[in-house]
Amino acid sequence: MRLLRRMLLQQFLPIFVLALVFFVLLLQLIDIFGSIWRYFAHDVGAGQVAWIALLYLPKCISFALPVSFLFAIAFTLGLFYANNELFAIFGSGVSLYRLVLPFLVLGAVLSVGGVFFEDEVVIPTFQAKNETYALAVKQVTSLSQSNVAVTSPDQRVVYVADYYNDALRRLTGVTVVIRDAGMTLVSRIDAQSAEWQDTRWVLEGCRSFTWDPKTRLLTDSTQPRYDTPLLNEPPATFRRLARNVDEMNISESERYVAMIRRAGLPYREALTDFYRKYSFAFTPLIVAFIASSLGSAFKKNILLMSLLSALVISVGFYVAQMVSAILSKNGVIPPLAGAWTPFSLFLVLGFMLFRTART
Repeated sequence: MRLLRRMLLQQFLPIFVLALVFFVLLLQLIDIFGSIWRYFAHDVGAGQVAWIALLYLPKCISFALPVSFLFAIAFTLGLFYANNELFAIFGSGVSLYRLVLPFLVLGAVLSVGGVFFEDEVVIPTFQAKNETYALAVKQVTSLSQSNVAVTSPDQRVVYVADYYNDALRRLTGVTVVIRDAGMTLVSRIDAQSAEWQDTRWVLEGCRSFTWDPKTRLLTDSTQPRYDTPLLNEPPATFRRLARNVDEMNISESERYVAMIRRAGLPYREALTDFYRKYSFAFTPLIVAFIASSLGSAFKKNILLMSLLSALVISVGFYVAQMVSAILSKNGVIPPLAGAWTPFSLFLVLGFMLFRTART
């Protein structure tokens, strides 16, 4: 059995590497030709284009790995079937599960390793790629925004501002409501502006209203400045949502989702993308089950049918992800279901195909 598995892996690994190179090259060409008019318009040199492509390489590997894995398994088993080797293997009492166990183990290893590879390699390089590309084609993104509302983590301080200037770290037309631990109003401050100084916001041109629960009186006062350590919400919370969860590692994206939830901004899409970081990493495990079932289905045109099945299943999986993300964003299903539903559906499909595979 050990000799059989070694022979299977020796047949599989070169096919897998070649398929991975092919799909990575395809993704690189799509990215380059999709932006080539921008490169020409801004006189971007070939060296800089090559550097952008190099930074995009880990992301391409992450995208191409599942489809390459599926194709390589299906093609390898298809060759065994076309050469009548599967008949001899199954006839000797070896089950399909025992035969493809190395593929299932490899799929599990790639899934677990994919989480760390995505977090440590793909995210930093993809973020650097986007930043380098934006500089090369002179794309400027402003993080300032108008009509900002933010709540502190403990819900005790609420900020409302007409405009946030990210370059100056300045709020204009500010209203701050401060509450106690029981969520009872303590004070309200209306200010012309607020500036971030070291660790807190300092309000200028203020009119404050303070509530005294003992006398049940509201006092009104005017002061040029209002400075308190309570106003310590970082400026990043007030920024326009220009960042993408795909450019953040797991810890950053978790903090980002928490931040926009505190700010009272739409967070379902970002939360779905956060959960999908885990579900997408386990795609090779699904692929192993599906591909192991398809290997004995093709005896003719093995290369074409293996490639076609890999592309069809990959497109189906990505379409399912897109649909579930839209449903999650619109509140039809929870974000957790939006991320894991495609994975669960294709995992069930893989089990069903595996149980009914020809042996």
